[in-house]
Amino acid sequence: MALDHDLCWRAVQSRDRRFDGRFFTAVTSTGIYCRPGCPARMPARRNVRFYASAAAAESAGFRPCRRCRPDTAPGSAAWLGAPAVVARAVRLIEAGALSADTLAADGGERGVEALAARLGIGGRRLRQLFAEHVGASPLEVARTHRAHVARRLLEDTSLPLEQVAHAAGYASARRLHAAIAATFHAAPGALRGARTHPRRAAAPAAGARPRMIALRLTARAPFDPAPVLAFLATRAVPGLEHVDGGTYRRAFRLGDDAGVLEARPDARGVTLALPPASARALVPAAARIARIFDLGADTVAIAAHLRRDPALASAVPEHGLRVPGAWDAFEQAVRGLLGQQVTVAGARTLTARLVARCGAPLGDAAVAGVTHTFPDAATLARAELSGLGLTGARLAAIRALARAVADGSLELGAHDSLDAAVAALTALPGIGDWTAQYIALRALGEPDAFPAGDLGVRKALAAPDGALPAVKAAIARAEPWRPWRGYAVIALWTAAAAHAASTRTSPIPRPRAAARTRSLR
Repeated sequence: MALDHDLCWRAVQSRDRRFDGRFFTAVTSTGIYCRPGCPARMPARRNVRFYASAAAAESAGFRPCRRCRPDTAPGSAAWLGAPAVVARAVRLIEAGALSADTLAADGGERGVEALAARLGIGGRRLRQLFAEHVGASPLEVARTHRAHVARRLLEDTSLPLEQVAHAAGYASARRLHAAIAATFHAAPGALRGARTHPRRAAAPAAGARPRMIALRLTARAPFDPAPVLAFLATRAVPGLEHVDGGTYRRAFRLGDDAGVLEARPDARGVTLALPPASARALVPAAARIARIFDLGADTVAIAAHLRRDPALASAVPEHGLRVPGAWDAFEQAVRGLLGQQVTVAGARTLTARLVARCGAPLGDAAVAGVTHTFPDAATLARAELSGLGLTGARLAAIRALARAVADGSLELGAHDSLDAAVAALTALPGIGDWTAQYIALRALGEPDAFPAGDLGVRKALAAPDGALPAVKAAIARAEPWRPWRGYAVIALWTAAAAHAASTRTSPIPRPRAAARTRSLR
């Protein structure tokens, strides 16, 4: 990605932290790269180089600064403007698509080809897109991500070295040693000793809950977690989720690990905590929690773009907003089907019944009323779902979705465009455009998803006489909002909910006859 070096240099001179993650500053005289707002001594201009991503800086031979820790900056804003396929590829890499074994075999090239195939493009094209928009190859991004995950685990947890290696995706502690030495020019023990840890807590009393392991997730500033927490609290499914006192809890199953995790957001990010027996699940859980709270969004830039439209100026705050994501794409797709043509409270009730019947009980691992994990696709495909209060059409839609995901004919999140994802979803019975767009927005992380038939959106775009625009007219009216139409939708829904609460009226009514006119779900 081309960077304007003069503008970057001015940002470095101002030490403005709002540029964190937009680019990285490397110094040739020290071999170190930093955030733009690093408090270290200002380097000479002639010794400075600029890179669009941490992976690009490291592939050029620079190592991360130990003072400003550029590896903890949110994802590069350059990715937000890149083709959606790059953003999807990065999410898959963070989820482990290029594993340590893949990187070790055949130079990792077969892994890149497999990743490209999941995205519906060729390996060569994927490498070109990464070179253009990230400044590094998919393999370099994967190596950088894995090494920085290991560093965070070393510095922020007291996990044994072997557990750190496996949690970060390395096959052994020896490979972890090699990666840390190549990236940070230090041994793992040196990184662990570089930070002062609080005194180890006393062992829990008999019968008490064991001490959790925690990892800090940084959000791109400014970060206001209250709207996301409120959104999650309104939709928290009894038995599966619980929001209380600023903490989001939910049941999880990742591989062989299951339990209840906690996410505690504040103005700088989210602290994720898991049971000590689930150390291997810490990294994939962190990626999912980051998506739920949309930690990498450049909210100021998005808000500035959307607020140009008078219809959004009062709905979008200057500091921006986040799109609440989903823990699991399949889970959110099922919840989207259960929420068709019912209120938010009704959807919670139906989902709770399904979880209680088909979910796996946590037993002694249950916490604060969180008792079951959400059933996977294979379980739902063969489950008996009668008696839950669902119509025959809704039952058929859930079974069809579950079978498609279970047999691999539908891979959620592996399409190369929003249109392709919506087409694949609407090909299934019971899923219309509204539901597909909603799933794409929350489950697949599509920032431009737009349920044009939504009643709340159409009311916001109504003519002065109150006439609602047709769906095609709403799509045309929202064209200037691209590529962040999804953020505009969340803003309109939030504003409508706030207005309903302030006037003590019920939420916007949803016609039961037309699924395409549903509103905030």
